[in-house]
Amino acid sequence: MNDFITIAIPKGRILEESVELFGKIGIDCQELLGKSRKLIFENPAQKMRYMIVRATDVPTYVEYGSADLGIVGKDTLMEQEKDLYEPLDLKFGYCRMMVAEPAGLAEKDDPSRWANIRIATKYPHVAEKYFASKGIQVEIIKLYGSIELAPLVGLSERIVDLVSTGETLKQNGLVEVETIAEITTRLVVNRASLKTKHERISAIIEALEKQL
Repeated sequence: MNDFITIAIPKGRILEESVELFGKIGIDCQELLGKSRKLIFENPAQKMRYMIVRATDVPTYVEYGSADLGIVGKDTLMEQEKDLYEPLDLKFGYCRMMVAEPAGLAEKDDPSRWANIRIATKYPHVAEKYFASKGIQVEIIKLYGSIELAPLVGLSERIVDLVSTGETLKQNGLVEVETIAEITTRLVVNRASLKTKHERISAIIEALEKQL
C-alpha cells in the first residue's frame, strides 16, 4: 500500500472543485461526490487513496505523513504555519480575509490611529501577527462561528473574518475596513513524500500546473 498516493480533501465546495480538477488530469475520484459516509476511498487501478477530513485538519494529516498531498484554503495554512511544501495555487475558493467593524463606528474611525483594539476571530494567530506588524496592541477573542455577531452584542468592536461577497457583513451592519490577505485554495505536499514518491507527485503537480 506504500506505493499509493494519499490525498486529504475537505468536504463541501473544495471537494467538488478538486474532483473536477483531478478529473481533467485523468485522476478519477468521482466516487467522493456520492452519498457514502465513508472517509477513505481507494482507486487501486490508479494507486490513489483519498481521505475526507475537516478543512482545519488537512495540514496536520499532511505534515505527519498520513496523507502525501492535501487541498486546503490559504487561510488555514496562514493560521497553522505547518511545515509543508506548498507548490500550487489552485485558483478556486477565492475570498478575502478582512478586518470589519460596524458601519456606525467606521464613519468616525481612523485605522491609522488604532493603538489598542479588541478583535473577535477564528484566526487568532493571523490577527495577532497582522496587528503586531502594525504596532497595534490587540486583545483577541477566539470564536468558532458567526463571527459577525460579536460586534452586535458588544463582545468586540471589530472582527477578522473571511469575506466573499460581503452580503453577510452588510446584513449585519458591518463594513470592510482593511484587507489582510487574498485567499485561494492551495495544494500542499508532505516533505518526506516529495522525496520518497518524487516521480509520481511531481507528475501530478506538473499536470495540475498545465491545467491551471
